[in-house]
Amino acid sequence: MTHPHAGQIVDGSFALHGFSVPFRFPVVFGEDIWSPTRPLFADIVRRLEPERRHRVMVVVDEFVAREQPWLQGHIEAYFAAHQDSLELAGPVVLVPGGEAVKNDVTHTFALLQRVNDLGIDRHAFITVIGGGAVLDMVSFAAAIAHRGIRIIRMPTTVLAQGDSGIAVKNGINLFGKKNFIGTFVPPFAVINDIQMLRSLERRDVIAGVSEAIKVSLLRDPDFFGYLEQHASRIAAGDDEPLGPVVRRSAELHLAHICGNGDPFELGSARPLDFGHWAAHKLESITANRLRHGEAVAIGMALDLTYSVRKGFLARETCERILAVLEATGLRLWDEALLDRQPDGRLTLLKGLDEFREHLGGDLHVTMLRDIGRSFEVTEMDDAVVADSLVELSNRASAAARPAGASAVMAARTTRPA
Repeated sequence: MTHPHAGQIVDGSFALHGFSVPFRFPVVFGEDIWSPTRPLFADIVRRLEPERRHRVMVVVDEFVAREQPWLQGHIEAYFAAHQDSLELAGPVVLVPGGEAVKNDVTHTFALLQRVNDLGIDRHAFITVIGGGAVLDMVSFAAAIAHRGIRIIRMPTTVLAQGDSGIAVKNGINLFGKKNFIGTFVPPFAVINDIQMLRSLERRDVIAGVSEAIKVSLLRDPDFFGYLEQHASRIAAGDDEPLGPVVRRSAELHLAHICGNGDPFELGSARPLDFGHWAAHKLESITANRLRHGEAVAIGMALDLTYSVRKGFLARETCERILAVLEATGLRLWDEALLDRQPDGRLTLLKGLDEFREHLGGDLHVTMLRDIGRSFEVTEMDDAVVADSLVELSNRASAAARPAGASAVMAARTTRPA
């Protein structure tokens, strides 16, 4: 609605001025995108200005380049085949893969230097091919160069194709805090090439499925049932279920971004961040020894156990969910959960303080009442969190249980159920 004083400077009164900008971007699933005979990539680049010849800078995750050594040659051949509408702006740029690329700001500035050297302007494109961390860093660099260069994301992991690659959030880490520097800028397009998943390590496949389990718990009980049915196949290395898993996860995350009314997170609620307050801190404590999806699985297990102890969630429902996480091959415990600060407080609990700061000062933590029924709490009981850790430690096998678990048990008088 237009305010009566919109566009006017009014003396002596309170006037609101506003405008809206619609964002539209395609999310496409395909295969063998870089085959010269497939016009999909060229069509996406040309979709707003079909008559122009478009300059494109291509950035590739080093992990992906190593596992798929043919990729750079295919990209160059594709641009040569479509040179009437596309120009490859310099050789393919390689950047480190994994969270390390977000932890060191020099990677971002090196990429910005490359953007400057190639003369990439606001009407050109940056295409990024890689895992979620690389997508985050490159998208952030694109967002701040010239106040925004159009970015096309080509995620290469289960987690990125089904979740983070579709998001409007970009960022890097600083001061030991996840995504301390970042922007909200939608991509120009997201292209999911299923072929890219075939060279992934099994560990990365399993870690990525954790975010699919998360969104199924929040939004789609039938999808959770599918994951429950296929969990052991995924753990065993059967890739057939992955296509439906990635696609449905992407659909649910996209529906949230486009339909929740707060895509740029101006409020404090983060309904899809189930398990993430602990996950983000675990990634920091372990210096990213844990993959993001692995940390999310542990964070979900902790919040599920906490929910049972607080009376939010039925014990049998919690056990069903934990069994699916385990059947998928995800661990529910890590010794880093026992790390303590000099004052004796569990380091993990500092994650609540950082999460509160990240949300804007008010704590909103997503919990479950049932599969498909989530809600938020605005405070967490440190003592119940500690008791929940005891329970998770007791659940772990004797061989995997950290030797220091008894220290936590001794610190609490409440015994696990």
